[in-house]
Amino acid sequence: MSTTIRDRAAPALRAAFPLTVPVMASFLVLGIAYGVLMHSIGLGAGWTLLMSAFVFAGAVQYVAITFFTAAFNPLYALAITLMVNARHVFYGLSMLERIKHTGRFKPYVIYTMCDATFSILCTTDPPEGVDRKYFMFFVAFLNHCYWIIGSLCGALIGNLIPFNTKGLDFALTAMFMVFFLNQWMKPENRLSSLIGVACSLICLILFGPNQFIIPAMALMLGVFALLSKKLAKGDT
Repeated sequence: MSTTIRDRAAPALRAAFPLTVPVMASFLVLGIAYGVLMHSIGLGAGWTLLMSAFVFAGAVQYVAITFFTAAFNPLYALAITLMVNARHVFYGLSMLERIKHTGRFKPYVIYTMCDATFSILCTTDPPEGVDRKYFMFFVAFLNHCYWIIGSLCGALIGNLIPFNTKGLDFALTAMFMVFFLNQWMKPENRLSSLIGVACSLICLILFGPNQFIIPAMALMLGVFALLSKKLAKGDT
């Protein structure tokens, strides 16, 4: 590695790491839970590593566990995956200006754009003198590594220390509840939170507890698209 690259990368890594420490704490815990659950259905550390490295979608990876243990319905799996990850369309659109300056790191930053990485990159600028594209790369890279390491550790722990995994999958639900509460504490975000709750309740009543997720996600996307300008202004 040339001196020029090293001199640009090292400050970017030092600037990115402290911002990702809270993500590391949550990703390691959630990743361990995911790895243990993967082991509980008979999929070893190798499969867990590949899933976390190449899929890298926490919510979908948790949902995929049920696909592995039930009769596989590819259309349902596709619909769930698209709905759960549809928010990434909005991430991508809002990050167009920032991402276009990342050079050769652009494909990787796009590929690894998860909730936590998006939150950091859209709200934080690198310190003065730090190369922006290296900074964005290291934020994405570190978060990616945390999830992979957590998942792999969970798979290995599940192999070495068998225990009852009942309720362990609630870890992801708990994380999203924390996200919701954090959003609710900011008055400018309460309208979008209420829309999500209202859409879920309506579809729960209409379609029942086993079939409401896809209609609820579709309804949310439709409402958010219609109210995008109002939500962007932070009206409550």
